[in-house]
Amino acid sequence: MTAPVLVAVAHGSRDPRSSTTVRALVDLVRERAPGTDVRPAFLDFDHPGLTDVLAGLGDRPAVVVPLLLGSAYHARVDIPAIVAATRPDVPVADVLGPDPALLDVAAERLGELGLTPGDPGLGIVLAATGSTHAAANEVVHRLAARWPGTLAGFATATPGIGHAVARLRAQGAERIAVASWFLAPGRLLDRVHEQAGAPVAEALGAHPAIADLVITRYRRALTSHLLRAA
Repeated sequence: MTAPVLVAVAHGSRDPRSSTTVRALVDLVRERAPGTDVRPAFLDFDHPGLTDVLAGLGDRPAVVVPLLLGSAYHARVDIPAIVAATRPDVPVADVLGPDPALLDVAAERLGELGLTPGDPGLGIVLAATGSTHAAANEVVHRLAARWPGTLAGFATATPGIGHAVARLRAQGAERIAVASWFLAPGRLLDRVHEQAGAPVAEALGAHPAIADLVITRYRRALTSHLLRAA
């Protein structure tokens, strides 16, 4: 039996660096899941769109895996609506976050700056996009709490990056660094750089641990779907 298609759907961006990173991650997933047809899709700005990818599959079985770090509007509304309108038989996997593997990758990216959570005198901002969905922001706050001397900050929500940096300095941090809770580079991460006034780690990117997490989400969604259908 041929494995269902893995449709990896990202938000999409006007910044080509984002698309390049997403496609590199999809290539890595293909390498680590031999025999599985893995296809990229986007919600906005980039092509192919999720609707077109799903429609192009005909009646082939598939699983949609959101390449999203949080369960905000795109995960809760946009993707389910597109799937329901195009291929309602296709299961949608959980978002990637807040799996501990992602936080490990964020720490690894921070390590590329020569810094480690818990370093004496180091204050860290765990920087994320931010959402109008408070529960999605709270997840980032909980993740930040796992590292000593770390606060969450958001590019498009409160507390902003500058506010988080100021709080860390008020708490006695001698040095500040920013860890990225972004899958790919783009305009929002550029905004973090502008607001931080401190070293900023690279986006999580096309990392083997993230590719493996995509595959895990795919397999879990497929198993749950098959059990429900049995």
